[in-house]
Amino acid sequence: MSMVTYFLVAFVAIFIFSMIKILREYERAVVFTLGRFWKVKGPGLIIIIPGIQQILRLHLRTMVLDIPSQDVISKDNVSVKVNAVLYFRVVDPERAIIQVEDYYGATSQLAQTTLRSVLGRHDLDEMLAERDKLNEDIQKALDEQTAVWGIKVSNVEIKHIDLDESMIRAIAKQAEAERLRRAKVIHAEGELQASTKLADAAEILARQPQSLQLRYLETLSNITTDKSSTIVFPLPMELFSKLLK
Repeated sequence: MSMVTYFLVAFVAIFIFSMIKILREYERAVVFTLGRFWKVKGPGLIIIIPGIQQILRLHLRTMVLDIPSQDVISKDNVSVKVNAVLYFRVVDPERAIIQVEDYYGATSQLAQTTLRSVLGRHDLDEMLAERDKLNEDIQKALDEQTAVWGIKVSNVEIKHIDLDESMIRAIAKQAEAERLRRAKVIHAEGELQASTKLADAAEILARQPQSLQLRYLETLSNITTDKSSTIVFPLPMELFSKLLK
């Protein structure tokens, strides 16, 4: 075999090898022919023409994006630091390549601004108590804006809401005041119920004097168990008049 034939065979083998690309199940290739979009191919074995066609690979798996801590001013003018985590994936490889230069970086920047915008419309109490609702609001806002990039935002989770020490002390005082208020309300309701029962008992005893006498005797029996040496127990004159009769 001559040297020219050897180089020709080697060139053909390298050319054929460069034509063959293998994509995994979660990969797609966006194919450009002479700089123009042609189609999205994959997974499996695909063939391209070297020098004429170029490919860009994308993953379709769900990606996790950590949103760094953001300074947020709530609706009631409280400054907090909030960080979150974002789950998204590429659903349209053509748009993810053509419509935006860096879909990962663009989604990250958009997530940060959307986080500040959505949380800024809520009070601090809502941030702390309604986290699930806020997660859903942020996810919907992001999903609407990233749809044109071929990105699907599946979930957003707020991880931490950090407060300064003065605000933590203020919230603790507020919680303590709320507990005291509830305790006073419960005590007042108990007093009201007790007074109602006492009024009912007094009305029953007024209608039946014999019940009042039995009540006095029961009280005397309870007092006899006491270790006190002197017992002063008032008796109404009506009780003596009934006994004399």
